[in-house]
Amino acid sequence: MVLTLSDTLATYSLGDALGQSLPAGSLLLLNGELGSGKTTLVQGLGQGLGINEAISSPTFVLLNEYPEGRVPLYHLDLYRLQPKEVDALYLETYWDGLEVPLGIVAIEWAERLPTPPSKLSGYPLYLLYQAEGGRQTSRL
Repeated sequence: MVLTLSDTLATYSLGDALGQSLPAGSLLLLNGELGSGKTTLVQGLGQGLGINEAISSPTFVLLNEYPEGRVPLYHLDLYRLQPKEVDALYLETYWDGLEVPLGIVAIEWAERLPTPPSKLSGYPLYLLYQAEGGRQTSRL
């Protein structure tokens, strides 16, 4: 399925709708070029979950946790990591709910996971920035 998102607001609105409907335990695997809207989608997701805190990209801290929404949101950004480095972090504790409350996990640059996104039971999305200024998202 391919959705054309006309602008940043449409990308944000898609995230908002997902935040209102996805259950705890959901895993969003976000891929796409720099500037394609991954963080914007997660900001909308936070809005849909009822999170009042500003959501920013965790590129340098790797993980931001937002516990106060309808369910917790765990926002990861793997941009700076290689698959071996990611594997050493045991991130599955977040989507398995082993050591933290079960919530929604949104992973930017999910293609850097050591396990291919197609092997995980999540929602893989690929965002593509188009020259006309719109965005396109497709489920892999």
